[in-house]
Amino acid sequence: MSVPPRTSGPPRARFRRNDRASISNHIHAAVRRRAQLTAAAVALAAIGLLTCACTTQSGSAAPRATDTVTASPTRVATSTSEQPSAQAAPVATSASAPAAPPAAPCLTRYLSATAGVSQGTAGSTYVVLVFKNLDNHPCTMYGYPGVAQDAGVPVTQVGLAAARDPATPRELVTLGPYGTASALLRIAHAGNYPPAECQPVTTQWLQVIPPNQYVPIYLGYTSQTCAKPVQLLTVDAVRPGTGSS
Repeated sequence: MSVPPRTSGPPRARFRRNDRASISNHIHAAVRRRAQLTAAAVALAAIGLLTCACTTQSGSAAPRATDTVTASPTRVATSTSEQPSAQAAPVATSASAPAAPPAAPCLTRYLSATAGVSQGTAGSTYVVLVFKNLDNHPCTMYGYPGVAQDAGVPVTQVGLAAARDPATPRELVTLGPYGTASALLRIAHAGNYPPAECQPVTTQWLQVIPPNQYVPIYLGYTSQTCAKPVQLLTVDAVRPGTGSS
């Protein structure tokens, strides 16, 4: 009987050594791959950090650039351009302020009236009525004075009051302190009319009411009028000065 050869022992040992070498190779390869992956991951992380940093820097630069562009120069320029116009108005107002409102109408109590230049013509006498401002402030006159012939004691109006001459338009006349204005009065002669139609009366006063006033001024002036309603008086609108020229 023959004894079988011992072949199982050594092959197993060789197989185990081979397995261990293969496993060791696999482990080394895995370690290398892991190291490579780790290095790649680190590189990717570094790239990511650099990208974030660049993004952060570029992102932060944009707001700074935006702040610089949208900063207030435009608003300052606008507000600066508005300020001169806002300040210009008071200057214009203060410049026009000295022009002041128009002077008040001349009141009778601050006026005197006199009979100025008088001239007779065929059928009429012309008398310049001169008004003088006695106040220390200017005043204005506009329109026609009221005029009538008066007589008696107490003084009473005789005949018709003066009619307005439409040929002389109204104008605003400013009288400075002690300044003058005048109006031309025409007195038609009572003798131009038959006595029965006129009934002549001699008067000693001219009753003069300044334009737009109610209180009269009485001037001593002798003339004739008609007691009956005959129109003898005609007056012009007031004009600057004494009317002597």
